[in-house]
Amino acid sequence: MQPLLIGLDIDGTVVREDDSLSDRVAEAVRAVVDAGHVVVLATGRSQATTESTALRLGIEPSHLVSANGALVLGRNGDGYERLHVETFDASEALRTISQGLPTGAYMVEDAEGHRRYTDGMVDWNLDEAQRVEFEELFEVPAMRVVVMSPDHEVDEFLDIVEGMGLHKVSYAIGYSSWLDIAPDGVNKATGLERVAELLEIPRERIVVVGDGRNDVEMFEWVAAGGGRAVAMGQAPEELLAVATETTAPVDEDGLAVLLESLLDER
Repeated sequence: MQPLLIGLDIDGTVVREDDSLSDRVAEAVRAVVDAGHVVVLATGRSQATTESTALRLGIEPSHLVSANGALVLGRNGDGYERLHVETFDASEALRTISQGLPTGAYMVEDAEGHRRYTDGMVDWNLDEAQRVEFEELFEVPAMRVVVMSPDHEVDEFLDIVEGMGLHKVSYAIGYSSWLDIAPDGVNKATGLERVAELLEIPRERIVVVGDGRNDVEMFEWVAAGGGRAVAMGQAPEELLAVATETTAPVDEDGLAVLLESLLDER
């Protein structure tokens, strides 16, 4: 049997909004791995929290895609090495955003995984991160930038960001009022494509599952090559429009429903 490459978003797909992990989902992920398929986590999360999610699932993926595609990791012994890292000068984008979101909070992650953040960055893992003043965010090239604006509803936040005319970056709005910014042309699709090439798995043998706007490019890339792009039931219209199919929402273990169906197809 030629294995499937199964690319999984984490937040809203593998774990619920409160970061809890269903036993059924974890068991289903382990089952497809035991069946010989390749599971790759493809997420906007940092390396540390991507690796910790794999550990929670009880799997040791050969590769991981973090920081929305800016970081591709390969298994090396008991840990992971950085196979590919993309960085960019975030100063122009951050200054543009700060003018439109004066009450926003910011976090920048560099190529080594070090994170700097400003006041107001809440509900994020800030272990070993450094609080800095806004201008200090620009001191090193960024691999990933996160912007939060809890004062705005998601639709309002989206309208504000779309009106900023950001250039030379890729960005996606989260399920709450936060923004992920990556180097121009870098997204989950570019990261997963690198993994697929390394593993020599064609797109028609790829299944991706996600629930957010930062999954759009990954869905489009997989669907264009004859693969399956599966949206979680709570996904926004932008993702549903490019999905090839849907599954149940995360609160109803939609990922497990899909993975169990893949095993039934054998």
